[in-house]
Amino acid sequence: MNSSDDFAERDALLQKASGLRSDQRLQEALTVLTLLQSLHPQFSRLYQERGHCYVLLRNAPAAIEALREAVRLNPTLPASWDMLEQLYRLQGDSAQAAAAAKNLDTLKQLPPEVVVANSLFADGDLGPAEDVIRDYLLKDGDNVGALRLLARICQERGALAEAEALLNLVLARAPDYHAARLDYAVALLQQQKHLQARQEAEHLLKHDPDNREYLKQYAAACIGLGDHDTVIDVYAKLLASQRSSKVEAADLRVWRANALKITGRQKEAITDYRTSLAARPDYGVAWFGLANLKTYRFTDADISCMRAAELQPAIEDMDRVYLSFSLGKALEDRGDYEASWQYYQRGNAVRRATSRYRPEVAEACTLRLKQLFTADVFAARKGWGVDDPAPIFILGLPRSGSTLIEQILASHSYVEGTQELTEIDRYAKELCGHDPDCGLPLHPEALMQLTTEDARRLGERFLAETRAYRRLGRPFFIDKMPNNFWHIGLIHLILPQATIIDVRREPMACCFSNLKQLFGTTNQEFTYNARHIARHYRIYLDLMRHWENVLPGRVLKVPYEDVVDDLEGSVRRMLSHCGLPFEPACLAFHQTQRSVRTPSSEQVRQPITREGLAQWQHYESWLAPLREALGDALTGYKT
Repeated sequence: MNSSDDFAERDALLQKASGLRSDQRLQEALTVLTLLQSLHPQFSRLYQERGHCYVLLRNAPAAIEALREAVRLNPTLPASWDMLEQLYRLQGDSAQAAAAAKNLDTLKQLPPEVVVANSLFADGDLGPAEDVIRDYLLKDGDNVGALRLLARICQERGALAEAEALLNLVLARAPDYHAARLDYAVALLQQQKHLQARQEAEHLLKHDPDNREYLKQYAAACIGLGDHDTVIDVYAKLLASQRSSKVEAADLRVWRANALKITGRQKEAITDYRTSLAARPDYGVAWFGLANLKTYRFTDADISCMRAAELQPAIEDMDRVYLSFSLGKALEDRGDYEASWQYYQRGNAVRRATSRYRPEVAEACTLRLKQLFTADVFAARKGWGVDDPAPIFILGLPRSGSTLIEQILASHSYVEGTQELTEIDRYAKELCGHDPDCGLPLHPEALMQLTTEDARRLGERFLAETRAYRRLGRPFFIDKMPNNFWHIGLIHLILPQATIIDVRREPMACCFSNLKQLFGTTNQEFTYNARHIARHYRIYLDLMRHWENVLPGRVLKVPYEDVVDDLEGSVRRMLSHCGLPFEPACLAFHQTQRSVRTPSSEQVRQPITREGLAQWQHYESWLAPLREALGDALTGYKT
């Protein structure tokens, strides 16, 4: 997101170009606009200004090209539409002139404030746009277009609950306002309200079953609900229509490949990743999709292609990140650990530059939770919540072996594996607010205000909202969100009979595995720095020891190494903790056919091995900062 200084620089350059144009110094104005474009390529008004310059230079084709780009980025530029109409008429293109005139006429019929606010919003000027539209709504609060614009501004600045409320109001007044309903579906998705989002997308598809944007939102909601077979079909339909651009087709192939991977159709996934790369050889996401299969092996030609793409100066930062992690994995598989480590470091460095994680926030949150959730607090609230044993929470740190434990338990005839559910974290954010950088509870003391009725309702809400993920009708189901270790206090209050399993992995192995894993765009941001991940590991141990002290025996600790060394003994211990009888199928977990939506999806479809226990030792000479930062956690992690 641009800062206020960026916007000030942008506007100053635009003003400079405009001044040069007024002085008839047109070539100098165009030079300034070229600089402005390099800094702010999505700024619509620079293209409008360029159009003005070319009009004065009597270069109609260049003026039209500039103005068309202006209105593509920002359709609410009356001056651009006006100039386009005149230029098209001069060229004898009456159809395009009429279309430009129609757009200009539409803008003239709108309240000027709405046009101005829309134009500001299109250029990313959220604050000024919001000020203008809120002032306008004070005198015309029923204008659904203005309300929708305010909602879009709220969405853009992350005020999703307000955006949802505004769009709800818009649709109550104008149920057939399909653009607003699409925005509503997006806002719901952004808040992980996947079932509601899918319902809104289904409503839209009834009106226009082939609309590509509706289909994409429907697919995104299905992904959130774990309905990946449906997603595969939706993306196949979009690809079959032959209306995709080269870029969109590459994206669709990757999205479809991801769903195929999750459902265990690896060969088809590889084909789609490869097809995507045939269209875009430097597409980092597709290369990473192959690397993230974990079992895929890159060819010499693949590695050469990735290296060439990663060296391109103009490559996007995230493509560089994806390529670096992919190259790290490719070279690790070949035993070239030094080169592999260099790429892992490069990917982490670029990714870390955009991370907002602050370890002191996590430490402060841990301290506050320990102060609030005492044994006396839990004793005073005994009997709260819903006495339903159905949920099984598997938590801990990422890359600890939790997907393996999920796969083992989901192989039991009484247990359904779902995915990393977001409901508990969402409830914590609703109740406590959250730190904007780390996503952790900002005011956990709010949980002390819950009443017994509140706790019961939250427990019932969790069971109701997670029903959409349970398709097999089994009595138990798994929530494998690792970050739920922050919320054990809340879980115990609302679901006192739920099972909680903490999967713990030796710290060097766990932290290294995180350092070489690229997560989603805003997930697990502590993993891109050796000292951050070490500090986070210590925070996790500290908080888990607290939960054990105030809720003795509530959480079953499962060391990953114990599962590798004694699978049957560990399985029997876990099933006993869940109150389930032993079933041999849990030992043959790799044969269980189900969707697995984590980086370990292909690994848990194979028999257990000792390979991951000492993998980090190949990189030991570069991990001294990690070892140093872990300190006594290296030996104390078992307690």
